[in-house]
Amino acid sequence: MLREGAVYSAAVEGYASGGEGVARIEGMAVFVKGALRGERVRVRIEHVGHSAAWGRVEKRLESSPARVEPDCPYYGVCGGCQFRHMTYAEELEAKRQRVEDALRRIGGADLAVSVIHGAENTLRYRNKVQFPVAEGAIGYYRERTHQVVDIADCLLQPEADTACRAAFRDWMERFGVPAYDERTGRGLIRHLFLRTNRRGEVLCCVAANGRSLPHGEELTDALRAAVPTLSGVVLSVNTRKTNVILGDEFRTLWGRDWLEEDLCGHSFRLSAPSFFQVNRAQTEVLYGRALEFAGLTGMETVVELYCGIGTISLTLAERAGRVVGVEAVPQAVADAQENARRNALEHKVRFHCGDAGDLAARLEREGIRPDVVVVDPPRKGLAPEVVDAIARMGPDRVAYVSCDPATLARDIKRFAPLGYAPVRAEAVDLFPRTAHVETVCLLSKQK
Repeated sequence: MLREGAVYSAAVEGYASGGEGVARIEGMAVFVKGALRGERVRVRIEHVGHSAAWGRVEKRLESSPARVEPDCPYYGVCGGCQFRHMTYAEELEAKRQRVEDALRRIGGADLAVSVIHGAENTLRYRNKVQFPVAEGAIGYYRERTHQVVDIADCLLQPEADTACRAAFRDWMERFGVPAYDERTGRGLIRHLFLRTNRRGEVLCCVAANGRSLPHGEELTDALRAAVPTLSGVVLSVNTRKTNVILGDEFRTLWGRDWLEEDLCGHSFRLSAPSFFQVNRAQTEVLYGRALEFAGLTGMETVVELYCGIGTISLTLAERAGRVVGVEAVPQAVADAQENARRNALEHKVRFHCGDAGDLAARLEREGIRPDVVVVDPPRKGLAPEVVDAIARMGPDRVAYVSCDPATLARDIKRFAPLGYAPVRAEAVDLFPRTAHVETVCLLSKQK
């Protein structure tokens, strides 16, 4: 039995889902932060659980050729990145293997993930940044905590966002604007939320525990001076005692409350609460794979669940007979309808607002029999009733876009007794240097 505080020698054999190295010591899996596959290390055990243990490297006995010096001064302090201590090639293999292992171990699917599509650019690719704000700090959370680390710049965010953050911090200090305190529910500023499009325009949204901002005109002036491409400043009213970032009410303080972005040959309107993938270039790769997996010929009826502002739906509509999109966020549905109009595709696409499970069941009752169903759910995956409703609609193919290999694998297992089997899977790296990975999986109805 491993002992907490004891030091053991071990060989690192692979990676866990969070990027930790995995070793086996006395028959138990040990997750070792910062260790790379192929390294021999001395590990100090910090915690022993029922089926696994966690430790830290006390000394490296043999280093991996994939090890590199982290290029960020906040690495290991901020919880945003997990792979800056290894080459990008090693990171991609770790992510590909993670998806394949999840499909086999959780989903019971003996399916090879033959390829992972890496990014050409691993720096400053994020088009959405959410800075938590605390007293004296605007930055990101320390790993596995809600303690805000004050970070002047991040290698994943555009330089315009760095300038916005600095101007916003100066405004708070100049006018003594208080930060929100999660423990007491007091204070004003909760988050600074920024969207950036490919043209470098920035939409700034301030999430606040109140219906107005003091010295709002001075804030707008400071942000416009710092970022000449600023398109608008929006206040999100969030007075609930919750860790949800944005509230339900939005007030435009200056300029526009939306951005325009191009994706897959279409133009999209983005408001602050609308979902849009954070890496535009890799999103085009991801949606391209989903489109190929859908196997459209121009005649099919396609249903997309969790359609957001219609990014995938409009891409599908170019090659389908008709597309029905389902989304729970009213503002996103409004944006989706506007996006269909601006791309002259409203005759081929219609959108419904509501819960995915309820609306999938309603479409089934209305007799809609799609040839293809496309899903792009949040990290928690599909609810069992959604899986059941999809199977009852009887599509020939289900193209599943997932941001969590574990919930994807779980859902694949749920589809199996309903007559659907996974036949193809590919990974796409939308989030270089972090532990997140996207997957596209094709499930086929068994005849």
